[in-house]
Amino acid sequence: MTMLHRVELGEGPPVVLLHGLFGSAQNWGSIQKRLAAHHRVLALDLPSHGASAHDKAMDYPRMAAAVAGAMAGPMAVLGHSMGGKVAMMLALGRPELVTRLVVADIAPVTYPPTLRGYVEAMRAVPMHPGLTRREADAALAGAVPEAGVRAFLLHNLRLGEGAPSWRLGLEEIAAAMPLLEGFPEVAARYDGPVLVLAGERSNYIRPAYHARIRALFPRVEFAIVPGTGHWVHAENPAGFLALVEPFLAAG
Repeated sequence: MTMLHRVELGEGPPVVLLHGLFGSAQNWGSIQKRLAAHHRVLALDLPSHGASAHDKAMDYPRMAAAVAGAMAGPMAVLGHSMGGKVAMMLALGRPELVTRLVVADIAPVTYPPTLRGYVEAMRAVPMHPGLTRREADAALAGAVPEAGVRAFLLHNLRLGEGAPSWRLGLEEIAAAMPLLEGFPEVAARYDGPVLVLAGERSNYIRPAYHARIRALFPRVEFAIVPGTGHWVHAENPAGFLALVEPFLAAG
């Protein structure tokens, strides 16, 4: 089982935060600090991300098991995107560990392979000594036209003395993309309280997915984070927290 790097803040009822694909615990910065006013908040780097070890087997049951191994007893679990799928898998497989569940802008369905181009563009960046962030940004621009997305991806680039490198496991992620795009068929359900948050401008949680979500999570509540696309917690932190904090406090 992969050991996961963690960032821990605060005291109180425990919450674990799980980031999305290409991300890390650092993505939760201001959200973690805000929640730490009333909670012990554990932000994890998922396998092959951030400072956690690279893992060639990046399926959702294995990642959920790694998260379970990092938890010291039952906790509320909040996951965004890929992290939301890990959180759902954890709740379905180990419901005794999940006191309540928040899923941010993802559904337990298979998505199109639209992010594989990001992986290939990152793999194609020429990792020569002296590479600058500006050069790497230019190398990504053809496949990743949005400057904000390129900046997000480039947080994973390590520059300095010697050859540059990616700190996340690009080869492991590339091999796992078909699994990461999907979600396992499971004969289980989670009967605890669940909050599913959708970005107002995002199409990741469509009305057609609600029945599938309700079948697995019968106590689900749906809400929309106003003025946001897929990165709901980064684009509108106040709106995100206005929905998450009361839900966590109810536990």
